[in-house]
Order: sequence, then C-alpha cells, then structure tokens
Amino acid sequence: MRKQYRSEIVTEGSLAADPMEQFSRWFQDAVNAHVFEPNAMVVSTASADGRPSSRTVLLKQFDSRGFVFFTNYGSRKALEIAGNPFAALLFPWHPISRQVVVTGSVTRIGRDETASYFRSRPHGSQLGAWASDQSRVVASRDELDRRYAELADRYPEGEQVPVPPEWGGYRVEPEEIEFWQGHANRLHDRLHYVREAAGWRLERLCP
Repeated sequence: MRKQYRSEIVTEGSLAADPMEQFSRWFQDAVNAHVFEPNAMVVSTASADGRPSSRTVLLKQFDSRGFVFFTNYGSRKALEIAGNPFAALLFPWHPISRQVVVTGSVTRIGRDETASYFRSRPHGSQLGAWASDQSRVVASRDELDRRYAELADRYPEGEQVPVPPEWGGYRVEPEEIEFWQGHANRLHDRLHYVREAAGWRLERLCP
C-alpha cells in the first residue's frame, strides 16, 4: 500500500505572495483535474478541554477573509467552536498528490450572508436543514423521514422556506496555511504560510 508520487517540484518563487491567491490557483487545478468534490474538506475542532473531533464538510465560499462552511448551531462542531473558537481544515486532493492544511480562528458570518446562501440551496436541502437536529439523537430513520415529509407538505416546491434560526455559516480566518505536494521517496514539498503583523511569511518545512 505504498505509492511513489510523481510531480513537479514546487518552488517558493512559483507561489503567490498571498496564500488565499495561492489556494485559489490550487483549487482551480483540482477542479480542472476533475477531483471528486474538490471543495470537500475535513473540519477539525476541539472541545474546551481539548478533545478533538473531525468530519467532512463542503466549503461553500472563500475569499481574502477566509473559508466559509455552514452547519446547525447545535451540532457538535458548533458547540465546540463556541467553547474553543479555532479550527483546522484539510483539503485532501489525493488524485493530484496535493493537500492544503489551514488553521485559524472561527467566527459566525452575518445573517444576511447566511440567508443569501440558504436561498441558493436546492429545495430539498433547505427542508433538510429544518428536519435534522444535527448531532442529536433521533429515535429512528422513520422519525427523520416523517419530519421531512411534514416539512415538504408545509413548504411545497416553489414556496420560500424560511432560514432556520439555529443554522448558519462560519468563517475560518487563516493564521497558517500549508501547501503540500507529494514527491518520490517521501521528499514532499511543504510550503507553509504564517500570518504576521506585517503580512504573510513563507517558509519550507521538511516532509
């Protein structure tokens, strides 16, 4: 189960000065390579006493301010963020032997931003956000389906679904971003950006 990666060396001079610009370049590379769900990322949080948890979430927006995802505010990750407002993101683009790791602070986005995104979702996904008390125990699959069916009757296709009050977006504002490119003999490129008062510092890490 060992694979030799064959890729071009990533030099410091080939990277953008701003890591969000560099992320945009690599994200487009992943899209162009037809990586399955290139916006899928592993979000890791930790409770106030340091117990970690991880799950895969879809990145929905990114810009100079950071990376945005959406969830129920009663979910495990949301409760952990409330007590420990930091997270790590991992983009595992295995088919192109790349990954990007982000660490930073987390804040809720505004309700206007949340509402704008919520209304862009498919009708079924809007209903699902109401039907699921994310991370809470449910008696059965039948119970979950019953909740959804009741909502589908109340809000038929074409009727606007209100934004759930306990659902919304989080933005991870990066403090460090690492770009990892796999190479033969495990001599991988690890280019690491660190936010400082004057801007971003770029350094190379040993693999």
